[in-house]
Amino acid sequence: MVSEGDRAPDFTVPLAGGDGYDDVSEFTLSAAIGDGPIVLAFVPGAFTGGCTEEMCTFGSELGSFEALDASVYGVSVDLPFAQNVWMEQEGFDVPMLSDWSHEVTRTYDVVYPDMYGSIESAQRSVFVIDANGVVTYRWVREGGNPEFEPFVDDVREEVKAARR
Repeated sequence: MVSEGDRAPDFTVPLAGGDGYDDVSEFTLSAAIGDGPIVLAFVPGAFTGGCTEEMCTFGSELGSFEALDASVYGVSVDLPFAQNVWMEQEGFDVPMLSDWSHEVTRTYDVVYPDMYGSIESAQRSVFVIDANGVVTYRWVREGGNPEFEPFVDDVREEVKAARR
């Protein structure tokens, strides 16, 4: 389990940028560390109500995170092409990390093993990683309720604390 105070496990996954179906590049966490705090917002799946609400909420607040030199990334087990369509369809601009192999979800210990009784996905969760690569905040939704609890203000405060 990745906890507060732990070094964030490194990973490399596809990055969906949202500018067209094939806007896919590579993202490596260790390459992004040092530029400021990083927020990883794990969601169970694209095109679902709670996940769309969460990513749209983060998207509408993206400027306030950027003002803190923080980067926000959504993470789901969807393929990056589907993530791009979702981003375009719903109009949010939070870059999405595609954990289609489920390795990141398992490494960060946020597996939702029985989403809708059919697939392994990520539990709704948020990690803040400081510029040194240390996890300074960990929140994981307990239970099976897929609804998003709007807590962006709390995450922003944790990002401020991670900057110190």
